Amino acid sequence: MRFKGKTAVITGSGRRGGLGEAIAKRLAADGANIVISDIGEPRDAATGAEHIGSSDEMESIAQEMRDMGVESSTCVCDVRSLTDVRKLAAHAKETHGSLDIWINNAGIGYIMKPLLDVTEDDWRAVIDVNLSGSFFGVKSAAEVMVAQGTGGRIINVASQAAKSGFPHAQAYTSSKHGLVGLVRSAATELGPHNITVNNVCPNHVTTALGAWQNEYFAEVTGADSVEDYLKAMAARIPMGRPGLPEDTANAIAFLCSDDAKYITAESMNVSGGEEPH
Repeated sequence: MRFKGKTAVITGSGRRGGLGEAIAKRLAADGANIVISDIGEPRDAATGAEHIGSSDEMESIAQEMRDMGVESSTCVCDVRSLTDVRKLAAHAKETHGSLDIWINNAGIGYIMKPLLDVTEDDWRAVIDVNLSGSFFGVKSAAEVMVAQGTGGRIINVASQAAKSGFPHAQAYTSSKHGLVGLVRSAATELGPHNITVNNVCPNHVTTALGAWQNEYFAEVTGADSVEDYLKAMAARIPMGRPGLPEDTANAIAFLCSDDAKYITAESMNVSGGEEPH
């Protein structure tokens, strides 16, 4: 129960089968109070119902956290809005008494197109959520943590795409590369406040989003089936399989712990050896 008495916010955690849900469960297992947050309902073409966590799903996941014996609440948040993100940080503090851990997990990984087909709206949608939304999270969490004076942990869920380029993912890759610069800069300012800022960089994880990506890239690469596409993926990974949600969740739990109190400004690969730099 190393996080007992601490409160963790996980953005983009309101979708069943998502990486955010796995992170929430992992931190709750170590005693953290959990704020489940997602956009709640479609807002525009970039936030279709099939890709977001609904308010009902958010509450269902929060109840599961309560059943694990920790406090849990929900808070609808559109990470593209600094006002919304600040309200989320305030909710954690007011509802649970502190804000100690902030996980920027919300992201768009379902706008994939050939370069020549990418529109201005496509580009802005991905950058607004993945990069600007993470910056708003770092800023809003830091405002509360600095005022508390007790330190904290801020972690972005980046990607293997923060280190390498991929076709059909120009905005996605750019947004994730941007997170490397964000943590390097933010860590220099927040270190004196005992706040660490890091990225985790998983390779492909078959969540609900990951399943969509499997189908898309199986077709793009000309694989005979999704199964064949996944076999080819596994063959190039030294550990012999794609990532699991718990692989990333375990890495995040480590970075949130006192064992990692001297680790900041880093972008940790969680890729089974596929991404070695």
